[in-house]
Amino acid sequence: MSRNRDFGIDVIRSQPTTYGCGMGLGIMLFDEVCPGFPGSVRNASAHPFPVQYDVVKGVDFDRLVIQSDKSACLEPILQVARRLERMGCRAIAAECAHFAYFQKEVAAEISVPVFMSSLLQVPLAQRLTGGTGRVGIVCAFPRRLTEHHLVSVGIDPASNLAFMGVCEDYSCPDFENLWSVDKWGSAVPTASFERAEAEFVSACKDFVSKNPDLRALIFGCTGLQPFARCVQREVKLPIFSWSTLLDFAFSVVVHREHYGHV
Repeated sequence: MSRNRDFGIDVIRSQPTTYGCGMGLGIMLFDEVCPGFPGSVRNASAHPFPVQYDVVKGVDFDRLVIQSDKSACLEPILQVARRLERMGCRAIAAECAHFAYFQKEVAAEISVPVFMSSLLQVPLAQRLTGGTGRVGIVCAFPRRLTEHHLVSVGIDPASNLAFMGVCEDYSCPDFENLWSVDKWGSAVPTASFERAEAEFVSACKDFVSKNPDLRALIFGCTGLQPFARCVQREVKLPIFSWSTLLDFAFSVVVHREHYGHV
């Protein structure tokens, strides 16, 4: 059964606090030119719901992830959150696990739900898998994740966790071509899907084989979830990613109708 609108909507009125109607998720992006395969947070084509992007001016990968002093990032991030809320977005998200650093500040600033990092799913994964094994956090540079990142999204740093660094522990040049600015030189950031897939699947298989007590994986980086299905075929574990978080976020703020029969 298909309907062209929600017939529960009979009258519409302007809302003084918002500009847009029928909005979905507002997503803040790094101030960086970086291509994304379908499945990447910054590739709008694969999201099954409307998204509104905004760029956090002056906050690039180096400033948020690499530099230890992140204080200068806060105000630009808050400005974007306010703009996206003003546009009418139902919830606010970001494109990198390292935005977790400011989860509490952004959530306190605006009135819509905030999903700053896929790492928000770690406590859920730990409970769903019984807590007897470990949950693996997979991202490009996990050694850049501080205790503050983890605590901000409700993770107990002393809990059963394992970390895999795509760029720190393994050789995945096609990811590094996209994420490591110092490697670009004058070239345009470019990646091959097949090479990136092969590199990443191989790394995940090795990580899981060396950590047989893993019960689930959390993909932290925006560029990882395009390969989540092929990784899952090989490692046979639950995988939580930005995709699963954003699907959940939209379902929370725009609950689906239930059509059926009895």
